[in-house]
Amino acid sequence: MINTEKLYARVGWRLLPFLFVCYVVAYLDRVNVGFAKLQMQADLQLSDTVYGLGAGIFFIGYFLFEVPANLLLLRVGARRWIARIMASWGLLSAGMMFASSPASFYALRFLLGVAEAGFFPGVILYLTYWYPAQRRARIVAIFMSGVAVAGVVGGPVSGWIMSHFAGQAGLAGWQWLFLLEGLPAVALGVLTLAVLDDGIDDARWLDDEEKALLKHELARDGAPRAQWSLRHVFGSSRVWILALMYFLFVMGLYGVGFWLPQLIRNAGVQDVLDIGLLTAIPYGVAALAMIAVARHSDRSGERRWHAALPAFIGAAGLVASTHYAHHPQLALAALSVATAGILSTFPVFWSIPTAMLGGAAAAAGIAMINSLGNLAGFVSPYLVGAIKDATQSTANGMLLLAASLAAGGALVLACVGRQGEVL
Repeated sequence: MINTEKLYARVGWRLLPFLFVCYVVAYLDRVNVGFAKLQMQADLQLSDTVYGLGAGIFFIGYFLFEVPANLLLLRVGARRWIARIMASWGLLSAGMMFASSPASFYALRFLLGVAEAGFFPGVILYLTYWYPAQRRARIVAIFMSGVAVAGVVGGPVSGWIMSHFAGQAGLAGWQWLFLLEGLPAVALGVLTLAVLDDGIDDARWLDDEEKALLKHELARDGAPRAQWSLRHVFGSSRVWILALMYFLFVMGLYGVGFWLPQLIRNAGVQDVLDIGLLTAIPYGVAALAMIAVARHSDRSGERRWHAALPAFIGAAGLVASTHYAHHPQLALAALSVATAGILSTFPVFWSIPTAMLGGAAAAAGIAMINSLGNLAGFVSPYLVGAIKDATQSTANGMLLLAASLAAGGALVLACVGRQGEVL
């Protein structure tokens, strides 16, 4: 008789390490502009408003192509489509080294968003092909901890690249940053073709009995997940409510992601390598917190408070970071609490729509929630930059992000049941 836990452990070791590394690279390529800003802003003479708009315009391209990209994944297959996404975004991320003006900065960031559209919702959809709902929060947490690890690894690596390579071959440190952090995605895109399978039936490393057991576990999810038409998905109030929740949470995520290096500099740290090393601390704390919260949510079956409470904690951490803005140790502690709270909301959140939607509805619904929610990635850095230009301080911008997180937590409490059902 097959041991179910051992089988899932085998599936996990086959899929998760590779997908995790892909997400580390994807997220790093998305937010390394926050480190590049420390040198690029002066070189290209960009205002904080221009930087915020350029950082956020990524998400306009992302928004426009997200749903079509996820529907194409259903048609083309996860293996080939994820490989295409990774190779194209890697080339465009490396191409950011050629930004020479606000216009080219905007254009390259927009195209990078177009190239990456579909990766995150595609992987979330792909994991539903393998894992039933009761296992999904912890699995998504392991995958999404790539965000935290990108912060742990990316900060020191980005700081080292910018300080070590500056001036070599006539290129600035920020140009080397984009080049050296973009090319790994191209290599991973090629590897995807060898590592991933489109689904259980295509996995040659499983025998027929193991495939049957995995399918049986998926079938035990309970009531069939909604196999709605696309028109039904776009007209569903529950999908729109989930998109609004996600938007409010993502406001906090990218506010911190794009501005954390600047916040640490504002606290009195000037060397880019030191800033890179210090950004690893909040993300390291967050990696541990998000896995612990997701595991507890899966074991208890409770979703509502496991999504809302971390959002409130994240908001409190951002407020505290403004209060201690000129005390490096206290500011870093507050930012660690904020980052841990913010990131811990996401794995539990994604267990809600993936339990509700199936088939083409899942592909469209997950992509729609992700694309609409990620518009906050455009709004958040732009507003923080504009507020900083207007007030000469990032404090009011952080308070805006804290309010957004608190509103997201309150919306979860108002609209989601204990086990994740949207009311």
